[in-house]
Amino acid sequence: MPQVATTVTPCVKVEELRVVEISFYDHEYYADDKLIASITYDENHLTQRWVVMVNDAEVHRAATPMLCHRYICWQYKRGTLPVQQEAPLATTGNEVMCEIPAQCEQFGFELLDDGIYKDEQKLGSIGCTEGKWWVIRATSVHQQKVPCDSAFDAVWVLSMVELTQASSKEMLDKPFEQLTADVALLRLK
Repeated sequence: MPQVATTVTPCVKVEELRVVEISFYDHEYYADDKLIASITYDENHLTQRWVVMVNDAEVHRAATPMLCHRYICWQYKRGTLPVQQEAPLATTGNEVMCEIPAQCEQFGFELLDDGIYKDEQKLGSIGCTEGKWWVIRATSVHQQKVPCDSAFDAVWVLSMVELTQASSKEMLDKPFEQLTADVALLRLK
């Protein structure tokens, strides 16, 4: 039998990998403070919803996040994981989310845990997912996310919501017949 020359790459310790949990559905894998891969969730796929991404491209798909984790560790250890290209300067989620309170303050809104308020009435909530701003109006029947270009635009959209519901002080001054059934029950208590 002829012998074939093979090159053996040195084994890389998987312990060198650092996993950062962005959310339950998103994880990033780092080696020496350099992003090498990420795991994300694809709700549109029926069976293999967990996806390994490198350079914003899908490189592996599995039924569980643990299988994706194993894939990343195995490919990294073998040296066959595609090299992650450095992304241009990106902002962190914290930097993005700091814009919300600043914009609310400019409009005179109050930011609470469950949304944005003006004069004790909920206007809605805003957020940023994958760099895309959105707003949900409190008056929206289906609670749909409406896309916006920036935190300023999202708060501005909320500022355009008409405050049709009377405040609690105004409701106390209304005749009993003008109150809805829910409000009337509260008033009787």
